Amino acid sequence: MTSPLRPGKGGLLLAVRVTPKSSRDEVSGLHVASDGTVSLAVKVTAVPDKGRANKAVIETLAKACRMPKSAFELVSGETDRNKTILVTGNPAELEALIARKVNAGKEN
Repeated sequence: MTSPLRPGKGGLLLAVRVTPKSSRDEVSGLHVASDGTVSLAVKVTAVPDKGRANKAVIETLAKACRMPKSAFELVSGETDRNKTILVTGNPAELEALIARKVNAGKEN
């Protein structure tokens, strides 16, 4: 399985699959698309209206990774459930979070 992270200009690019209008905000694991593309699955309670869900995704990722919200920037997919987020600074917490999600998936 590949990683949802790839090198980008100024940091790492994170592929994210968003589920809006969920029962809670959480990073729920990895999502593998039919073409084999891997992304981090993020569920948010916000509705996809006027950027509310996008803001909730950034807040959820920041909290899960223990990083500031300013370290995350939406670079593509503003109106799509598949998004790309640029992660700047020290992404060690993000890499650790993804490693935990990958390992959790192997246990199932």
